Amino acid sequence: SVNISILIVAVVIFLLVIHHNFLSLSDFLRRELSDPSPLGLQPIDFIPAAPQRLTDERNDKEISVVIAASDERLGGAIAAMNSIYQHTSSNVVFHIVTLNDTVDHLRMWLRSPPLKNMRYRILDFDPRVLEGKVQVDPQKADSFKPLTFARFYLPNLVPHAEKVIYVDDDVIVQDDIVELYNTPLKPGHAAAFSDDCDSTSSKVAVRGAGNQYNYIGFLDYQKETIRKLAMKANTCSFNPGVFVANLTEWKLQNITKQLEKWMALNVVEELYSKTLAGSITTPPLLIVFYKQHSSIDPMWNVRHLGSSGGKRYSPQFVKAAKLLHWNGHFKPWGRTASYAEVWEKWYVPDPTGKFNLIRRHSEAYEAK
Repeated sequence: SVNISILIVAVVIFLLVIHHNFLSLSDFLRRELSDPSPLGLQPIDFIPAAPQRLTDERNDKEISVVIAASDERLGGAIAAMNSIYQHTSSNVVFHIVTLNDTVDHLRMWLRSPPLKNMRYRILDFDPRVLEGKVQVDPQKADSFKPLTFARFYLPNLVPHAEKVIYVDDDVIVQDDIVELYNTPLKPGHAAAFSDDCDSTSSKVAVRGAGNQYNYIGFLDYQKETIRKLAMKANTCSFNPGVFVANLTEWKLQNITKQLEKWMALNVVEELYSKTLAGSITTPPLLIVFYKQHSSIDPMWNVRHLGSSGGKRYSPQFVKAAKLLHWNGHFKPWGRTASYAEVWEKWYVPDPTGKFNLIRRHSEAYEAK
C-alpha cells in the first residue's frame, strides 16, 4: 500500500508539472502570436529568439523599433535595419509594418546572411483603417502611401511595449540605438521628436522647401478651426521621421484617436497648408503634440540629406552624426543623393533582383 501511495503522489506531481508547462506555453503563444487587432494590424511572422551563441553577446533588455516597409522602398528599410542591428549589442526587435503583397519579398530578403539573426515581427497593415480619414485624389491614387500613417497606430503595432522607437525607411544609424531609446521624456509627454528650428539640420536653408521650420508651413491659419486652437504660427515644427514614444502615455491620452480626429476633420475642412512643407502625416502630429513633446538629441536625426543632390554637410559632420536621414526628393538608393556611399555600406542586395530595377528607375527619374 505504501508503494501504491508513492506511485500516486508521483503521478500527481508529474501531471501538475505537465499542466504548468502547458499553461506557460499557451501564454507564450498568446503573447507572441496574438489574434488580429480590430484595426487590421495582424502579426504575420516572428522570430522569437536569437541563436544561443548570440544571447551572450547581446543584452537582455528588449528594444522595440518600428519601421514601415513598402515594396518600392524595401531596400531602404533593409539598410536601415541592418545599420541599427550592426551598431548595437542590445536586444533589438524590429516590428516591420508592410502590406500583404510585400510579405514574401520581405521574408526572403531577411534570410540574407547579414540579416538572418535579427529578431523581427512582420505586421500586415490594412489601408481600410484610413477610410474617411485621408482625402485621396482619384487621379493620384497611386501616390497615396498608407504605410506613412503606421506611426499613428504604435500601441496596436507593439501592444506589450512601454516604449518604442519609430524610424523612417530612409535613415542610416551610426551609433548604438540604445542611446536614442534612453531619451528622457518629461512627465505627461507621449513622444520625443527633433525640433526643426533648433536642430543642426536647419542651419542651412533648403531651396524650394518653403517655410518648413514652423507651424504655418504645415497648417492653414486662414481656417477658423486652426485659429481657435491658439497655436502660434511661428512655433517651431518637428520632424516625425524619427521619434521615441512612451506608449503608456500614448494610450492614456488616446493619441491615436486624437490623430484620427484631425485627419477626419481635414477631409471635411482642408486644414493643411496649401504650400505644405512636408508629408500629410505631419500636420495632425503637430496639432496633437503642440508644446506637449520632449526633444531628442538633434544628432539622432540629421536630416535633409535628400533635399538636393549636393552635399550640405561636411564629411566630418556626417561621420559624427548618430543618425542620417535622407528625407526629401533624393533618396540614397538612387545614388544621386549626397553621401549615398554611406548608405551603400549597409545595403544588403535584394536576392530577387527586383529592387535593382527600382533603383535604376529612381536614378533615371532623379536625373531628369
